[in-house]
Amino acid sequence: MPNIFDYLEWRGDVPFDVDPFNDVDNLVLSELAYTVFDGLVPGNGLKVPLRKVRDGFFETHDRALLEKSERHLDRAPLLMDGMMSGKRFSRTRLSDYISIVDADKTLQIAALTFTLSDGSLYVAFRGTDSTIVGWKEDFIMSYRPETEGQRRAIKYLNRIGSKTRKPIRVGGHSKGGNFAVYAAAFADPKVKSRIIRVYTNDGPGFRNEVLKSKEYKETIPLIRNIVPDTSIIGMLLTNRIRPKVISSTEKGLFQHDALSWEVSRNDFVPAEISDLGKFIRETQEEWLEKIDDIQREIFVDTLFSLFEATGMGTFGAMNESRLKTIEKIIASTHELSREKQKQLVKIAAGLVYSGGQNMKIWYSRLLEEFNEQGD
Repeated sequence: MPNIFDYLEWRGDVPFDVDPFNDVDNLVLSELAYTVFDGLVPGNGLKVPLRKVRDGFFETHDRALLEKSERHLDRAPLLMDGMMSGKRFSRTRLSDYISIVDADKTLQIAALTFTLSDGSLYVAFRGTDSTIVGWKEDFIMSYRPETEGQRRAIKYLNRIGSKTRKPIRVGGHSKGGNFAVYAAAFADPKVKSRIIRVYTNDGPGFRNEVLKSKEYKETIPLIRNIVPDTSIIGMLLTNRIRPKVISSTEKGLFQHDALSWEVSRNDFVPAEISDLGKFIRETQEEWLEKIDDIQREIFVDTLFSLFEATGMGTFGAMNESRLKTIEKIIASTHELSREKQKQLVKIAAGLVYSGGQNMKIWYSRLLEEFNEQGD
């Protein structure tokens, strides 16, 4: 089925003054933010034409190798070819690239700004990469009202917004969507007044402290919440925004790969939250309700201490050395105190139990529906 690569082929020659910026355009830019632009896009405000960035990138990267990859992180740079094919994006300029990974602060953030031919800016925050630090920060969101990455996202948006009078769109995929919403909500009022749309593409939500804030509530009308029909990451916590549910060619967790999202003309193919999606959401909510912030922190710190003990910085590296990874994790588990071992098992068992209870409820519902149809 068609995806954003096909969209660029179909609609790349249609300028924004004929067909204004849409949700699919947002995803193109959010996905491109996964590209490593070190040495190509400076962080000092200098705007670099897309053509120059693309040509520079593929001087040092094998296009054919990226085309063979099944990982959306690898394939993201290939979007630049489609963007250069017509008037819609070919005049785009890139600027203010940052990329920071700091294990001590549990921080992973990357962002850049696109200046579009319609005279607007799109500030894109990168989602979670393959680093262990990046994924740990996602989990920390469940027990802290603010993370270091969210603070940095506000600073970045304020810096960009303070230098321009242009209208601003802000967005991102996965954790990048969370950063986009958070930064827009708590930006300086003068910057916030120029934001015309905020996009979270299957991004996790927020704790109640954020949801109840005046700043967040006044941002709600600007937020577009896009999720696939079996969203998992996008259903973590909540954002109180009615989602735009779309179709994906993948199943389950793999729907988080935005390159699987189906496109028709200039929009996504609509869908409804699947039964599996509802089941996952209810299980997550029930599990989180049963454990307090202290338990969540202990669980996250303990779990990720096992990953960090492997000495590998990314899940990709762990996957490539699976046997060694498993051996090191088992050895590290034995080194934990008895109390931490019990906490880890107890909380993990709680998740399994919540899933089992919800499975019984769903089975009962299906049985009732079947009996009603039989009558």
